[in-house]
Amino acid sequence: MEHFYLSLLLLFVSFISLSLFFLFYRHRSPFTAPNLPPGKIGYPLIGESLEFLSTGWQGHPEKFIFDRMMKYKSEIFKTSILGEPAAVFCGAACNKFLFSNENKLVTAWWPESVNKVFPSSLQTNSKEEARKMRKMLPQFLKPEALQRYIGIMDAIAQRHFASGWEKKSQVTVFPLAKRYTFWLACRLFLSVEDPNHIAKFADPFHLLASGIISIPIDLPGTPFNRAIKASNFIRKELMGIIRQRKVDLAEGKASPTQDILSHMLLTCDKDGQYMKEMDIADKILGLLIGGHDTASAACTFIVKYLAELPHVYQRVYEEQMEIAKSKSLGELLHWDDIQNMKYSWNVACEVMRLAPPLQGAFREAINEFIFNGFFIPKGWKLYWSANSTHKNPDYFAEPEKFDPSRFEGNGPAPYTYVPFGGGPRMCPGKEYARLEILVFMHNLVKRFKWEKLLPDEKIIVDPLPMPAKGLPVRLYPHPRPHN
Repeated sequence: MEHFYLSLLLLFVSFISLSLFFLFYRHRSPFTAPNLPPGKIGYPLIGESLEFLSTGWQGHPEKFIFDRMMKYKSEIFKTSILGEPAAVFCGAACNKFLFSNENKLVTAWWPESVNKVFPSSLQTNSKEEARKMRKMLPQFLKPEALQRYIGIMDAIAQRHFASGWEKKSQVTVFPLAKRYTFWLACRLFLSVEDPNHIAKFADPFHLLASGIISIPIDLPGTPFNRAIKASNFIRKELMGIIRQRKVDLAEGKASPTQDILSHMLLTCDKDGQYMKEMDIADKILGLLIGGHDTASAACTFIVKYLAELPHVYQRVYEEQMEIAKSKSLGELLHWDDIQNMKYSWNVACEVMRLAPPLQGAFREAINEFIFNGFFIPKGWKLYWSANSTHKNPDYFAEPEKFDPSRFEGNGPAPYTYVPFGGGPRMCPGKEYARLEILVFMHNLVKRFKWEKLLPDEKIIVDPLPMPAKGLPVRLYPHPRPHN
């Protein structure tokens, strides 16, 4: 119903904008340069946004891409998405070009909705804020630093499965996976682990994540409107945590190095200025979204595919039980255990190939340039799509077939497997995601087998992939004892 309402709203907006189009010709001007990529620009102002979003709602986000690649016989085509003239870049060569020219010819771009959901970032802009964050994160998210988090992740996973899964015959996976990854993010970024405190703002995070990349129509009931309300609520909660941490640091009750929040509060810039509380809240907000939302989608689809593929489940189970049996009573997972989960990680990688949590991302042309013979004007938005390679038989034989062996040896060819992006802007949380996914898999398969309760459950992408009904499953606990 929500998508139907939004569709009607978009059609109404298109009729209004049509008259503006004839009056001012504003919509045509970005598309009049010579030798642009082939393609059409759709309705005035909203362009092809409805088709772009609706293919995701229907569970086939790649359809928007592949239909146009076939129609125009080109791996680059023009369109208009979210009110912006855009070129969609498809395939490994295009990925390589965009990832290799970061901050030379292209730079990161977010739709206007992102700046409106994160208003304090407007003091500079979302690009500048992101640049600051990327400088700050590596010391917390590099493999050496993450090694000390593995035991914490395992302890939280055990508590999560004890409270949410065990002694239940049926569960709905997607909300539970979100609870797990959100609990981890709150603990590791904020040192908050009280389940009641975490639950208080877990649901608003879902509304926020669903509405960040949406058409910025701020009317009651739209995803964008709900995202703004949710971000205001979460920011207020975070401000309370930040102020309490300031007191705890001053009184010696908190450690300066215990998490990212302490680091942000105690770090000043080259001018000796400390970050404002609202800016810290915004950055933590972004980290919590990035730190849990995509990983929860990956965990959910791992459950889905392991239910559908018993032979794959069996190999994961055998690998994880070998690790479980090597542990003494109460001993937590450590770095060497993670390194021994090779087949499990290949399975997770194949899941993220078929259902990439990050469907793609936008760049902006810093200057005009020519690529593959096409002219790209300065200021145009450039969209790269994970599905343009992940589901393309030119790069992956039988792309719809689930085959973890694709990731053995050297794995896929460069620039074809991009669930975490690539180049300087590759997701800084890639290794963090690997750990939380593998810890989840370990704690799940050593406890249960399961079967899907809705064999033909629809998948929607909005903007992350998710089962329409949350993936309800029936659990079959293993009889053997476990740690």
